[in-house]
Amino acid sequence: MEVRAKKALGQHFLTDLTVAQKIVGALSQDTGGVPPETPCVASLRNDPGSVRDVLEIGPGMGVLTQYLLQREDLDLKLVELDGESVDYLLTHFPGMQGKLYQADYLRLDIHKLFPGAYRVIGNFPYNISSQIFFKILDDKDRIPEVVCMIQKEVADRIAEKPGSKTYGILSVLLQAWYDIDYIMSVGSGAFAPPPKVQSAVIRLRRNGRTELGCDEKAFKMVVKTAFNQRRKTLRNALKPLLPEGFDASDPVFDLRAERLSVEDFVALTQQIF
Repeated sequence: MEVRAKKALGQHFLTDLTVAQKIVGALSQDTGGVPPETPCVASLRNDPGSVRDVLEIGPGMGVLTQYLLQREDLDLKLVELDGESVDYLLTHFPGMQGKLYQADYLRLDIHKLFPGAYRVIGNFPYNISSQIFFKILDDKDRIPEVVCMIQKEVADRIAEKPGSKTYGILSVLLQAWYDIDYIMSVGSGAFAPPPKVQSAVIRLRRNGRTELGCDEKAFKMVVKTAFNQRRKTLRNALKPLLPEGFDASDPVFDLRAERLSVEDFVALTQQIF
């Protein structure tokens, strides 16, 4: 029994077992540190391996699952939207009952699966990878680590530093809370069917930041507004957010969004709000 890849779900099944092993190996090993029931990731960010609960998003035919199940330091749960993949996993992996949820991750109430901290791994569907990251950001205080395969273009953007044309909204918002490691590039031949784009594996580990120093919703608004018109200077791009009579003479407003670091955006948000 094979699962038919569905274009509407953005399915490209990883078939290279060496790559699969490396992805699972990038997930931190148990260090016997902070107990897994610790509810807040703030105390876990320096020791993500102490979090046993792991969520695999989009397991497909279980190429990562088979190696995750070999890890005795992990308590695995999986979420898969495709009913055909769910049937395959239940057939080929005994004991999946109660661990595998047929659901749309983007609509799932994740707190029902994990009352405390948990980590995330997966070969993310490329057509919704950005939405997955935004949901991860919403739960960042319970997610100390993410290991994922995504489109290389998106991986480059997330890991990029200020000053590049690929540096954007996700770069700033994710780097505000996570340290980004670019693990490896993966060619299209590692998948069935082969995608038309190149892929990459990245790892996100929660950094030491516990608060931004400004209103978080305002920060997101400033970042998104600045990059939505990235060819304009901040003085023009941020006009909709600037209060009447606001003094935009600070030289930072002569710059474009791609030139600003996370700290620069925090300072900018403090100026405006």
